[in-house]
Amino acid sequence: MTETKNNNNGLKVVAGLLGVVLLGTIIYTVSLYQDKKATTEALTQEKELVVEDLNSLKSEYDKAILESNATNEELVAARDNIAKYIDSVSSMKADIATLSRYRRQVSVLKAEREELLKQVDSLTQSNSLLAMQRDSTFAELEQQTVFNDSLIIQNTQLADAVEKGSALNLSTISVDAIKERNSGKLVSTRRARATDKFKVCFTIANNTIAEAGDREFYIEVLGPQGNVLGEGLTKTTEEGSSLTYSKGTNFYYENDALDVCDYINKPSGDFQDGNYMVNVYDNKLKLLGTSSFELK
Repeated sequence: MTETKNNNNGLKVVAGLLGVVLLGTIIYTVSLYQDKKATTEALTQEKELVVEDLNSLKSEYDKAILESNATNEELVAARDNIAKYIDSVSSMKADIATLSRYRRQVSVLKAEREELLKQVDSLTQSNSLLAMQRDSTFAELEQQTVFNDSLIIQNTQLADAVEKGSALNLSTISVDAIKERNSGKLVSTRRARATDKFKVCFTIANNTIAEAGDREFYIEVLGPQGNVLGEGLTKTTEEGSSLTYSKGTNFYYENDALDVCDYINKPSGDFQDGNYMVNVYDNKLKLLGTSSFELK
């Protein structure tokens, strides 16, 4: 009886010890689980912070690239590199060693960003200065072009003025019907049958800026029917104008007033009754003067 009682007490003691051990194991297991859970949450938070830092860096690069006037290859490469880091961190299983390595890499990337942005700012300032200089140069060129155009217009106007001013003009023009007597004396007449030739005289006004030298004017005599009397030669200018004239008369001009006379012989047969018109042209076929008369 006594032995049985002792055995029961021993079993109770063993059971109590086992209970204590089991309780300790449960407490230890719960503690380990809680520690692991806390560690996992901490690593997850750390991982999220790393991703957040990387996204912030990427956003700054995106902004810098957009603000840059020209595509900067270094900025684009750095941004794309950060995007790869973001993908790697997002998909990796978090652990202390890896996160520490990425955290150090984030610091390196920040330093690299600062250096690149300084370079971009310097380049942007240089580009702005170049743009200002270019705009200034364009403005100066435009002003010079306007000035040159103005000079061309002035020179053209001056050349036109000189050309017009140097052109010869007639101060008088007269036409006389002439009869040549047997003695050779020339007398004026108004009778068509008595007329042997026309005497055309004109006075060239003095012109100090005209070029002195040999000149040729063209006399056009139109009969009552509008026909051209005389030699009936044709003069054509470089501009394409043409004139059928009665006679060309040559003279030497020395800037002073000059009287010029020439004769237009009668055609085959006698001159007809009616009105005649005489025109005088210069070598550019500019009409200088005109006169008319009547034969009866």
